Amino acid sequence: MTLQDLFATRMSRMKASEIRELLKLLDQPGIISFAGGIPDPALFPSDAFAEACRRALSPQHQAQALQYSASEGHMPLRQWLAGGMAEIGVPCDPANILITSGSQQALDYLGKMFLSPGDTALVGWPTYLGALAAFSAYEPRYDQLSPEGNRTTASYAEGAGEGAVKFAYLSPDFANPTGETLDQAGRERVLDLAEELNCAVIEDAAYQALRYDGTPVPPILATEIARKGSLEDCRTIYCGSFSKTLSPGLRLGWVVAAKPVISKLVLMKQAADLHTATLNQMAVHEVARSMFDAHCEQLRAVYSRRRDAMLAALDEHMPDGVTWTRPAGGMFIWVTLPEGADGGQLLARAIETEKLAFVPGQAFFADGSGANTIRLSFSNSNHAAIAEGIARLGRLLRA
Repeated sequence: MTLQDLFATRMSRMKASEIRELLKLLDQPGIISFAGGIPDPALFPSDAFAEACRRALSPQHQAQALQYSASEGHMPLRQWLAGGMAEIGVPCDPANILITSGSQQALDYLGKMFLSPGDTALVGWPTYLGALAAFSAYEPRYDQLSPEGNRTTASYAEGAGEGAVKFAYLSPDFANPTGETLDQAGRERVLDLAEELNCAVIEDAAYQALRYDGTPVPPILATEIARKGSLEDCRTIYCGSFSKTLSPGLRLGWVVAAKPVISKLVLMKQAADLHTATLNQMAVHEVARSMFDAHCEQLRAVYSRRRDAMLAALDEHMPDGVTWTRPAGGMFIWVTLPEGADGGQLLARAIETEKLAFVPGQAFFADGSGANTIRLSFSNSNHAAIAEGIARLGRLLRA
């Protein structure tokens, strides 16, 4: 007998992240990588964080910064977030907010909170790979969420079998991996479906601040509050993150939900890690309150030009039969190859012959479909690398 023989059944559902593995390629010389959906480190507000940490560790504040703290999170940060949420149509108070160690921790907690083995999670085809990784540990079934409204409620219930449909998960703004945005009618349909199925809605808003074109669409939670009048009556749970705006390395996210949901999440937080690092929370609060809007404006200016450069390069170099999305924000472009193509095999050849990396799309499909898709990220590449990398991809596809 080995220790592996003692593992819980959930371990069979846990797999290595293709994206995390691909990030190791960044250290190889000559590789152009469109793989990781990561911010450009040159745009981090490093000086502001250095000053914020210096203040947090000053004699006046160091006892608080280095001490245990409340599981709910640093109160000044939660107060600042409550103000920001009100500006996008989600009036709430700090008691409706939990600070998490990145929004990934929030997804893990929500999977733990809602899913018993055999329950159903409704997700997109494709959907965020990290969400599948977080939820799969709790042994759910997956069914395809269709915001277009072309499925009946009965078909979802039938697909759940003996389990229950517990939640619909989606990233409505500039989704990872497709870059697509769900319009207001689609958001309304998701809420209607959740009411009919009596399930929760998990709104992953990691990219909401990175809109480059068009008019912002209210969050799903804002739409539900407008319907019901109070956050306390809502079934939508909003997950936000500082990883795509201020810093991914400090691992700060947040959840906004009705107070009974937050109270249960706090119990999970206490059992898992007690609280998110106090020093990190204090530093993020200091930087956010002083420059968040201006910093996001800078990010939007840089990333929108990189998106435009990648779209122009795709227009120039892609052969017939290849299509792609044209995102209004975020970090990703989703490419669909001709039927029969395999993104995983293409990646192997791309690395070997073209020194090029991207993410095969199949990993984003809960049913293992989508082999003829790939995800490209433009956020961490300059214009020259984008032009050269897409030229290499076109050369490989034509060959």
